[in-house]
Order: sequence, then C-alpha cells, then structure tokens
Amino acid sequence: MSYTKNPHMPKVRRDAADMVRRGFSKEEVGRRFGVGSSTVCKWVKKARTWGYGAIPTKSSRPKHHPKELKEEVTERIVALRLKTKRTSEVVHQHLLNEGIKVSLNSVRRTIDRHGLMKKRNPWKRYHPHVDRPYPLKSGDLVEIDTIHRMIDKKKRLYVFVLIDVYSRWVYAKAYEKIGGKQTVEFVDEAQRHAVFNFNMLQSDHGPEFSNWFVARISKNHRYTRIGKPNDNAHIERVNRTIQEECLDKLPNDVFKINCELKRYLQYYNHERLHLSLNLKTPSQLLINSVQAIG
Repeated sequence: MSYTKNPHMPKVRRDAADMVRRGFSKEEVGRRFGVGSSTVCKWVKKARTWGYGAIPTKSSRPKHHPKELKEEVTERIVALRLKTKRTSEVVHQHLLNEGIKVSLNSVRRTIDRHGLMKKRNPWKRYHPHVDRPYPLKSGDLVEIDTIHRMIDKKKRLYVFVLIDVYSRWVYAKAYEKIGGKQTVEFVDEAQRHAVFNFNMLQSDHGPEFSNWFVARISKNHRYTRIGKPNDNAHIERVNRTIQEECLDKLPNDVFKINCELKRYLQYYNHERLHLSLNLKTPSQLLINSVQAIG
C-alpha cells in the first residue's frame, strides 16, 4: 500500500474493495480508480481485516532503525521516569551514573513516546507581561485566588478569596459554581465592602480569571508567572489560614460557609493581630492610611 497524505484515500480504498465485493473485477475497479489491479487486491485483503470500512493509511515510519535504542535501555528510561518522577535531565544523569551512554534528546523522545511527558496545556493563552506594582498604599496590589473544596468525587464548591497586600484586608465568599461571571460578581462585591479602590488585581491563570473576566472588571489586571506560586504568596498564605481557622470546621454547605465567613472576616480584619503588620489589625492600618492621606 502506497503512502499518501490524501485524507480521502481511506474512503477510496473502502469504495474500491466494496465494488470488488459486489462482483466487479479487479481490473475494472483499477481502471475506475486509476490504480493497478495488484493494488486493488491489497485493498480487498485489507477490507477483510477492517470489515469493509474506511481503510486507514499505514504509517511511513520505519519499524526499526540501525541506531535505535536497545530495548533494555528504553525500559530503564521508563523505569527511572516512573520511579523518580523527575525531568528528562535528571533521568539522563541517572543513566550516565549507571554507565549507560545515551543522549538527552533520546531520553526526552523515549519519555514522550511512552506518554510520560508532561506538556503545557495547548489551550493556555499567552498573556503579555505587566509590571508588578510596589504596594505603597491600599489597593496598589490586590491578589485574588480560589479555594476548591471537594464535596464528593465529582462535585466541588469554591471559595473566592481576595487580599490587599498593603493592609492585609481580606474578603471571601463561597459559590457553588466557578467561572468568569462568578469572579466578576465577587470582585464587584468585594469592592463595595472595601474602603479603598482596587488599582491593580493579580491572579493566576485559572479558568475563572480568563480574558472574558479581565475585559469586564474595569480594573488593571496582571497575571502571575506560570509555575511561580510565590508571586501570589500573600493570597496562598491567607487561603491556608482561612481553611485552618474557619473552613475546616464547617460542612459542605455554601449558605452556612458564607454565614460563618462573615463572622470570621469581621474577626480577621478588625480583631486578629498580624505579625506582618507589627501586631496591628488590617482595619487599624487602613484608618492610619486614611488619616495620613487626609
């Protein structure tokens, strides 16, 4: 069977084999489709295997190569990848330490061929870089993130959390669904409760912080670097605090969580002393900031 990139060839082979099955001679079918009778014979044999459906084109990749890796080397690469769960460079160095000489590219191709290569999501969109502002006053940098809480194997509830980096003022609310619409509603509600304006919002690349969300919040926005959770260190830490001091004690009920969050946020923003604020509360810092501006 000849190799081709024509996407219609599987159906052509099917139709040719079907004509032979209906009583046409191989020579007649060959003249009809412009191929030799021997080619038609091959298609008929393939049709018996594939069940007179579309006959796919065979891959042109050779089955063997004189410089291909030995089977035991390939098995060792796969075993090291599964054992260490580390990058190709680490697996390559382990092989060299064991006296197995192989190129780094061969290690990468082998890992990829066996479906063990973790690739970047092709649906992730590029976001242009925006400089991170230095928080000199409230609202200069406001971080936002989402806590995912499992209800069962297939269902979750979501707690949106927002923190002002300068004053450590926090707002949070639970939702049954996650998406750009819920994020916009949450930011608008947080802005109504805040006594300062959000000048710059910062988030990770989660689906709830999509371009649709950015286009509708009417505020400056920047994304963190991919794979750099330290860029969102303040919100990551407050997520843990909220979970340990509030959410872990509550059932998986959005209404009850929101009722308790109101009480907890009152305590967090007005009573809880923060080491990062020199044992002050966020509300005290906000009052001092307003007085200084006035």
